[in-house]
Amino acid sequence: MQNLLDPAILFFVFGLLAGRLRSNLEIPPPIARFLSLYLLMALGLKGGFALAQSGLTSEVSISLACALLLAVAVPIIGYGLLKQVVNRFDAAALAATYGSVSAVTFITAVQFLDNRGLPYGGHMAAAMALMESPAIIMAVLLANLARQRESGSMRRPPMKHILHESLTDGAQLLLLGSMAVGLLTGESGKEAMQPFTGDLFKGMLAFFLLDMGLMAARNMDELKGKSPWLLAYGLLGPLVHATLALGLCWLAGIEAGNAALLMVLAASASYIAVPAVVRHAIPEANASLYFGMSLGLTFPFNILLGIPLYVAVAQRVLGQ
Repeated sequence: MQNLLDPAILFFVFGLLAGRLRSNLEIPPPIARFLSLYLLMALGLKGGFALAQSGLTSEVSISLACALLLAVAVPIIGYGLLKQVVNRFDAAALAATYGSVSAVTFITAVQFLDNRGLPYGGHMAAAMALMESPAIIMAVLLANLARQRESGSMRRPPMKHILHESLTDGAQLLLLGSMAVGLLTGESGKEAMQPFTGDLFKGMLAFFLLDMGLMAARNMDELKGKSPWLLAYGLLGPLVHATLALGLCWLAGIEAGNAALLMVLAASASYIAVPAVVRHAIPEANASLYFGMSLGLTFPFNILLGIPLYVAVAQRVLGQ
C-alpha cells in the first residue's frame, strides 16, 4: 500500500486509467524520449558517484557476476518453456524480452529503495547494462537454429549488425558514459550535479511513469485472445526469475538492497531494446505478442506489486 501512495506510482495508475478510458491525453514522443534519457543519465551519474565512494570491492564483482549469470540463465529457461506453447520464433523473441531488462522498472525500484532508506550499491546500474544484451544475442542464435530446422539450410542473420546494435545501443551507452563521468568526478561532481540528479529526479520519474501508464493501457488490448499459458507466464515468469535471483544472492552473500535490485532486473521485461533489435532480426515473431506481454502485463505488475514484493522478500530472507 505504501508503494501505491507514492506520487510517481500514482501518476502511473492515473496514466493506466486515462489510457483505458481512451482519453486523448498523451506525452509528445520527443518529450518522452527526453525524459527517458534524463532518467538514464541521472541514474548513471548516481551510480558513478557511489562507485567513486565505495571503490571496486568483492561485493561489486560478485554482484556483476551474478547479473551476468542471470542474463544467460533466464532466457535459456524461458525458451525451454515457451517453445512448448508457441512456435520457436515467438519463443525466442519472448525469451529475449524476458531475459533482457527494463530500465524504467529498475529506476522505479531504485526510487523505492531510496524512499525506504535501504542501501544499495551504485554498481547495480552497471549490472543492469550487463544484463541487457546477452538475451538478445541468444534469441537471434536460437531463431537461426529454428530456420535451419525448418529449411534444412543455415540462413545466417546479420550477426555483425545485431551485435553492434545490441552492444552500442544509445541508451546503454548513455548509462555507462554517465557512470564513467560520475566515477571520475566523485564527490565534487555529486555536489555540482545535485539539482539535476537529486531535486529533479522524482518529478521527472513521475512524468515519465504517467506516459508509461498511458502506453501500458493502450497495449493491454494486444493480450486479447492470447493463450492463458502465455498470460500465466507474463505474471508467474517474473516471480520465478526473481526467486532464482534471490537464491543466487543468498548463495553469494549479497546484501538485501543489491539482491532486491537483482530480483527486479531478473523479473523485468524489455519493451524498448528488444523490440528495436528483434523486429529486424526475428521478423517471423509476432511483435504484438512480445511487446503486448511485456508492456501490457508484466510492466504494470512489476511497478504496482512486484517491486514492493521483491524488496520485502529480500529483506526477510537476507536480513536488514
